Amino acid sequence: MIGLLWFDDDPRRDLEEKVGNAARRYMEKFGRPPTVCYVHPSMVGHLISPDNGHLVLKVEGRDVCVVPRRSVLRDHFWLGEGPVAEH
Repeated sequence: MIGLLWFDDDPRRDLEEKVGNAARRYMEKFGRPPTVCYVHPSMVGHLISPDNGHLVLKVEGRDVCVVPRRSVLRDHFWLGEGPVAEH
């Protein structure tokens, strides 16, 4: 699986802006949009859907599923393509 690890610890940017910046870099690098972004659970908190365990953000008109994973360090964003992996 191809992926991109992005770091952004700027407290002035919200989660949507950080994911958007990372997704745009992914598109520049790979020529196609990411479909999933894994982040530390502390970054999504109450924003995730209790129904499916993730948050969907629009980045340039495309859905990016933001999924919490304890294995991802805080302020890091792991982007890739494919279905959202089960917990």
